[in-house]
Amino acid sequence: MRRRVIWGMIYGYLGINLLMFLRFFFPRALYEPNTIFNIGYPADFSLGIDQRYLMTNRVWIIREPDRIFVIFARCTHLGCTPEWKASENKFKCPCHGSGYDSEGVNFEGPAPRPMDRAHVDLDPTGKLIVDTSRLYMDDPRAGVNQFNDPGAYLPV
Repeated sequence: MRRRVIWGMIYGYLGINLLMFLRFFFPRALYEPNTIFNIGYPADFSLGIDQRYLMTNRVWIIREPDRIFVIFARCTHLGCTPEWKASENKFKCPCHGSGYDSEGVNFEGPAPRPMDRAHVDLDPTGKLIVDTSRLYMDDPRAGVNQFNDPGAYLPV
């Protein structure tokens, strides 16, 4: 009886190790959101910063009186996700203290340039389509400013 118990424990141990070994050959897939997504109609957004899509797609939608643009929520210093501080009217990176104004332009901290803007366009039904695989940047040191390019904002 003792030998059966011992052999059972040995086979159980080897079986568990075999299962862990086989698990190694199956990839662990991570969820990544779609880079192209629909955010609704322009009338759905009031003036100011909208944070509805921050957790799902890592973007802020900014509505100004004459235009709508989308800021990709990634600090240009090391890639952290900044927070919107409504009381201070600025984006603040919790990692190293970079500060951005309400349009995503850096004014304090180690961030070398403003946050990128995502491509925004209207589909045939009038809904806003955002494409985070197409980013527009402003880098004063390199002499690049794409914030006024077609697609970086949508006139309303």
